[in-house]
Amino acid sequence: MIKLPLCTTMSLLCASSLLAQSSPATSASSASESKPQQIEKHPPPLDPQNMDTSVKPQDDFYLYANGGWIKRNPIPPEFARWGSFNQLAEQNNDALHEIVEKVSAVAPKVAAKPNTEKAAPADLQKVGDFYASGMNEKAVDAARVQPLEDEFKRIDAIKDRGGVLTEVAHLHLMGVGAFFRFGSGQDAKNSAMDIAQASQGGLGMPDRDYYTKEDEASKKLRDQYVEHVTKMFALLGEPAAQASEQAKKVMALETSLAIPARTRVQLRDPQKNYNKMKQAELQALTPDWNWSDYFKEIKLTEPGEINVGQPEFFKAAEQVFANTSLDDWKAYLRWQLLHGMGESLSSDFVTENFSFFGKTLTGAQELKPRWKRVVAQTDEALGESLGKLYVADNFPPEAKARALEMVNNLKDALADRIKTLEWMDEPTKQEALKKLAAFSVKIGYPDKWRDYSLLKIDRGPYALNVVRSDIFERDRQLKKIGKPVDRSEWGMTPPTVNAYYRSTLNEIVFPAGILQPPFFDPKADDAVNYGGMGAVIGHEMTHGFDDRGRQYDAVGNLRDWWTPASAKAYLERSKGIVAQYAAYEPLPGLHINGELTQGENIADIGGIKLAYTALQKALAKKPRPEKIDGFTPEQRFFLGFAQIWRNNQRDEDLKLRLNTDPHSPGRFRTIGPLSNLVEFQKAFDLPDNCPMMRPADQRVNIW
Repeated sequence: MIKLPLCTTMSLLCASSLLAQSSPATSASSASESKPQQIEKHPPPLDPQNMDTSVKPQDDFYLYANGGWIKRNPIPPEFARWGSFNQLAEQNNDALHEIVEKVSAVAPKVAAKPNTEKAAPADLQKVGDFYASGMNEKAVDAARVQPLEDEFKRIDAIKDRGGVLTEVAHLHLMGVGAFFRFGSGQDAKNSAMDIAQASQGGLGMPDRDYYTKEDEASKKLRDQYVEHVTKMFALLGEPAAQASEQAKKVMALETSLAIPARTRVQLRDPQKNYNKMKQAELQALTPDWNWSDYFKEIKLTEPGEINVGQPEFFKAAEQVFANTSLDDWKAYLRWQLLHGMGESLSSDFVTENFSFFGKTLTGAQELKPRWKRVVAQTDEALGESLGKLYVADNFPPEAKARALEMVNNLKDALADRIKTLEWMDEPTKQEALKKLAAFSVKIGYPDKWRDYSLLKIDRGPYALNVVRSDIFERDRQLKKIGKPVDRSEWGMTPPTVNAYYRSTLNEIVFPAGILQPPFFDPKADDAVNYGGMGAVIGHEMTHGFDDRGRQYDAVGNLRDWWTPASAKAYLERSKGIVAQYAAYEPLPGLHINGELTQGENIADIGGIKLAYTALQKALAKKPRPEKIDGFTPEQRFFLGFAQIWRNNQRDEDLKLRLNTDPHSPGRFRTIGPLSNLVEFQKAFDLPDNCPMMRPADQRVNIW
């Protein structure tokens, strides 16, 4: 299902699960003859077998630290990339699989443990029934698109353009991103309140550039997309010629929405994306459609002020709305519904959906087993009910305590760093320290679990359970408009292998799912934990002061708290980071987009520096540790950092992420930050002019 996210979250990874990447040297062909390693139950924090000591650390630290692992871990057919994040996510999936199998196999009142007494019977019933309905493949295949029959009839019955807008609103209630996006979100300049948010959208392919670039690869991909849409329409029963014609109409309409849309780099500017209007002003911007009808359909009686992220998009979309024929609109809306719901329909739709969005776009060779797909959808629909069961068995209290200790040490390290910055003046330092002190920290799981009591889930059609869960979530989000922000909410579910910083809440969040090896091991030495989870914590903290995060103050308001002199000094340094990463060429002729990845690169560099400082503080409180496997604590720290970014990746997936991902590929998330750090150079006694170290006068230094 296509969701309609509107948030200012900056995560360790992408919210759409675009996991850590690799270099061409670690592509799918590099280890295709063997099976990937599974995570051992109790692996050593650093396994020397994962290294390749035939490579000198001064030449390529990424391969030195990870070369052995890379050779032994080809990409499984169902994946586009395979790395530390994927391995841990698969381990969590196995735990979730065990839970949902037990819960779905028994009646809710006598639900088998794990620790299920900690979840309400209604929670167990919903989790079990949702999973069971999804796993009933025979029933799903027999139903085909029948669960959506009434929805298609609604589209066919549209009589005028007013009906088009009403149907767009109806699809938005289902979580289908037709035409544009609309939802709730914090007012960026009054972060205590949630307001209505409208932004560009309506595309089927991953990004507007896929519709506008004129290189041969982009043209070929557009042809393949039209072919895919044609096949999906044909599966609905449309004759071949009609299906082809409908697909061309979809492409034409989506292209007309892509052209006026802002690029991903332009969308990084929070000031330009803040354009608060009254309903009358929004109506004047788009005179050919009636916003009152839209708001009535989504049951929003008092929209209040609306932040229109990209006014020029809506102005252009209004022309598309007026000039597109009714038949073309119907084709587009049918496609948007089918595209959004394809993964919950019968196997023929699922297979064709995977053929384009899996094989063509990412290079994945096989569809994931049904249970994995249904577990993922259960996590999306009932994430906190499922998460409650997950943490009961998989997240001990001591893990939370140790992680919080690390967070506090990292905060101290960042405070010390801010106080001693040579380029920042005193007034700006005081504001920065105020913001750091105000950081909210969430670890493991929510203190207040989400209430799903109004969500109906049964063992009937799987697609209807998916639709009802999406409507429930959309309704929950829309009801926030005009109300105070609930700062206790989480933006990720507990089993998620990720972490994030949210500017408008000034919070850092670390789900239980990532607080495991190789990122965090309560039994490991401090050096490895600080190199792994410490760098993750430092990464999220630095997001509060990256090119976007620095524009928000201590309470999460979009406010310029910088003196002109400090702002100028910051921008000069950030340009160096943009230039450094723009020079990297992960695939021949394809460079990293230094502007798009700027915030994540700043966070990666700042995160590893802060983690190193925090480690030194921790080591100073104890006797000096002995070497382990011949490595000093400092060396183990950097090896621990490198291992979290190890992975193999298919070229197709790498191309996709170079276009769309604000994170650099994993190889460059390792060598990019380390090449700037004198601490790394000293730890391995590297010469000044070696490939791993940038010239001293070119090393970037912000946080």
